Amino acid sequence: MRLDTSANTCFVCGPGNTSGLNIKFRLDEGICRAEWTSTPAYTGYDGVTHGGILFCLLDDVMANALFLQGTVCVTAKAEVRYRQALTIGERVDLEGEIVKRKDPLAVINGSIYRHTDRALIAESVGHFMIKGRT
Repeated sequence: MRLDTSANTCFVCGPGNTSGLNIKFRLDEGICRAEWTSTPAYTGYDGVTHGGILFCLLDDVMANALFLQGTVCVTAKAEVRYRQALTIGERVDLEGEIVKRKDPLAVINGSIYRHTDRALIAESVGHFMIKGRT
């Protein structure tokens, strides 16, 4: 899917943002998925990934669960739960799944799993305002 101009520079998924994470999201049986590997540029302390970066990943995997279906949305509210630290250099799997949608709101779950053992790193429940169609 081609991103519009405003999404093209998104820090997490925008292909036009050379400083961003450049994550490529996809839909797989209704679940938004992607992979990412933490690097030293995203260190919080003592060799672990900064929690703000983890929340960026959660926020975008949730929003893209709608965006990849042609719906533009913005985050209205989100709650995040960090389960364990993500060591720099570890690969993770991202998942976002729509739980409920009643326009103009959608509730979406987001999860980050360590790729090697599927251990839950962080999870989020987000409430998104529907803004229109792509």
